[in-house]
Amino acid sequence: MRTIASKFFRLPALAALVAVVLLSGCATPPTDPDELAAYKENNDPLEPMNRYFFEVNYALDELLIKPIASWYDTILPTPVEHSVHNLLRNLNGPVILANDLFQGNGKRAGITAKRFLINTTLGAGGLFDVAADWFGLTYHDEDFGQTLAVWGTGEGPYLVVPILGPSNPRDLGGKVVDSAIDPWGYVFHHYDITELSYARAVIEGIDLRARNLDTLDAIRKGAIDYYATIRSLYRQHRNDAIKNGENPDAPVSSLPYQSSGPQLSQTN
Repeated sequence: MRTIASKFFRLPALAALVAVVLLSGCATPPTDPDELAAYKENNDPLEPMNRYFFEVNYALDELLIKPIASWYDTILPTPVEHSVHNLLRNLNGPVILANDLFQGNGKRAGITAKRFLINTTLGAGGLFDVAADWFGLTYHDEDFGQTLAVWGTGEGPYLVVPILGPSNPRDLGGKVVDSAIDPWGYVFHHYDITELSYARAVIEGIDLRARNLDTLDAIRKGAIDYYATIRSLYRQHRNDAIKNGENPDAPVSSLPYQSSGPQLSQTN
């Protein structure tokens, strides 16, 4: 019970802590009309604190996450990286299916269910994306942050969360719900292998970061204001995803560990 309880409470506790800290870093709205209009458009009243956490996360990435991802990309053969990526996507299937249903999208729910069944069986547990390669059932992503948006919930102010990266209150709350409804945590707990939950999160982060090493470097070098660029790209991606126009191979910035730039969820 202690392990299950920690699954429910560790993310809300983190969110509450971050909210309290961020509230202490509010920016003062400008008085100039043009600057005030830009301030409202950015919807970033916590910008001073957000920029601080952005730099902290960027340093963490440069010192630890990026080197590990580089080693991962160098050591693993490309087919193995493909299989790891496919497996991680397949594990996300139940949560994606739940959000498809929450949004009342039966067609996409059917595709998700078929993909999970086919790849779990014919795809050796998800190591191979047989559903896409043989049956044309392409992958799509959904999360509870998107579901809340479909239900009419506003995003709220922009946030940069320590370790979790770019977000907003709606998406941060969505992560809590997705964590709670993910069945694999309960499966791992039942068989007393809860360590696999943490291993899965770490591998997912490294896998995503490894497939976007060059992309992040290019965006950082080309940005005049890296922070503002990431803020804009994050919102563009989330707005596109909410409209079901998301492409899993397009720039995203929802990595659980990284806030220094958008990622390309490429299928290598």
